[in-house]
Amino acid sequence: METQPTVLVFDVNETLLELESMAPLFTRVFGDPMALRQWFNQLVLYSMTVTLSGCYTDFFVLSKAVLQMLADVHGVSLTADDRDAIAQGMRTMPAHPDVEGGLKALADQGFRLVTLTNSPVRADASSPLDNAGLGDYFERQFSVHTLRAFKPATGLYTNVADELSVAPSECMMVAAHAWDIIGARHAGYAGALITRPGNAPLRAEGVPEPTVLARDILDLAARLSRATRG
Repeated sequence: METQPTVLVFDVNETLLELESMAPLFTRVFGDPMALRQWFNQLVLYSMTVTLSGCYTDFFVLSKAVLQMLADVHGVSLTADDRDAIAQGMRTMPAHPDVEGGLKALADQGFRLVTLTNSPVRADASSPLDNAGLGDYFERQFSVHTLRAFKPATGLYTNVADELSVAPSECMMVAAHAWDIIGARHAGYAGALITRPGNAPLRAEGVPEPTVLARDILDLAARLSRATRG
């Protein structure tokens, strides 16, 4: 890295919180363990689509609409209990086992820690991050809901830097999704791709690549510590 970051900006869903915890719900409703990934991939696709189209609805509302669309495609009748269970699952995903130790190590190294998530964060309700017991590790929890656009819109990343009174070059996006890293890198951030199962870098000419690859948050802390000593 040319410049050591001072601020680490974390994605939340799948990067910190365990999306696969919801797999049993989707298997029960759809009879297919792959339905979770179909739903999440379509949710990301349509979040980008509404932003590019100049529309907006919050991520939880969109998640319900994509769930119904998936049910219609598969000929599945959703009950109110099904919808409520999946909505509750989104809000109560547990942290990956490596996350708390990794965050503590990064905080001990002196990094400022914040999040930037597609999920809405409201003052009158606990966030999924709070529900997982991680909220106290973070200086701020930023949501795309403020600017009414979903990642990887460039303005979301630059807004976080502006709110923290730092340059984008002082920030590193930490995410398990290549598309999030690409957006952050385009905005001037460094990028750490967390290669959780099912995630890998996209290597294509003209597309910015991650600055750092790490297996998990503990591995990221170790790599950044070595970079600092170097």
